[in-house]
Amino acid sequence: MRNILLLLFLYILNTIAYRPVILLHGILTGSESMELIKNCIEEKHPGTIVYNIDKFGGWSSLDNMWYQVKQVSQIITNITTNHSEGVNFLGYSQGALLGRTILQANPNHTIHRYISLSGPQGGQYGTQFLHLYFPGLALETAFELFYSRVGQHTSVGNYWNDPYHQKLFYDYSQYLPYVNNEIRSNRSDEFKAALLKLDKLVLIGGPQDNVITPWQSSQFGYYNENGTVVKFEDTVTYKLDTIGLKTLYQKKKLILVTVPGVDHFMWHTNVTICDNYILPYLD
Repeated sequence: MRNILLLLFLYILNTIAYRPVILLHGILTGSESMELIKNCIEEKHPGTIVYNIDKFGGWSSLDNMWYQVKQVSQIITNITTNHSEGVNFLGYSQGALLGRTILQANPNHTIHRYISLSGPQGGQYGTQFLHLYFPGLALETAFELFYSRVGQHTSVGNYWNDPYHQKLFYDYSQYLPYVNNEIRSNRSDEFKAALLKLDKLVLIGGPQDNVITPWQSSQFGYYNENGTVVKFEDTVTYKLDTIGLKTLYQKKKLILVTVPGVDHFMWHTNVTICDNYILPYLD
């Protein structure tokens, strides 16, 4: 009888509905790319409400990041207004950075947990996937495009972080240095406080990603001026606790999940990834 009751308890625990979940797609795709994760959540935990945001699909995902933040923030606010218990939020690739910024830009948010699935949180310095959209773009000279008025109208330009041209990065980038509080603004305190409200900040990435460069950017690690990767705990962002990463980590609210052998375009299309590395953080 005891074994039967235990099995019944585990079954109920495994099938109980989660808090509502918001999904946000990556660059040059749309909500259809997140359907596997949506279906995975709904199948494994029936009754869970999943909002799969379709805003800024396709080429419109290249729009300026601040513009996207403003537009998608309204959608998130409309969703969370209907769920006083709070919601969980998962963003993939560029959507992971966009989603994180949406939280920071809305310090009164009611997001319970935020999952960043292979997002360029520390920036991007790799052109492999960009050749489809910026033909002829060379890694060494990409800063000439992205650190310009035209380049800052593009989402990629907003988080392009060239380790060999840091002065230009801080002089021209209108987005990433501010959301990471590397440059102080009148919103810096709000940006930090908003992340500290989270019950969990989960950062998922892996060494075989092949798109997010360096892959450690998915966990706030990045290159130094010599091109050597600095782990997140050795970055200025962490050491100075500019956006609350150190505080979250010390409170065991910052979770780093490193999964080897996963290509960038498999994170959101692999049931095993969903089962093992996403579902456990949606309770």
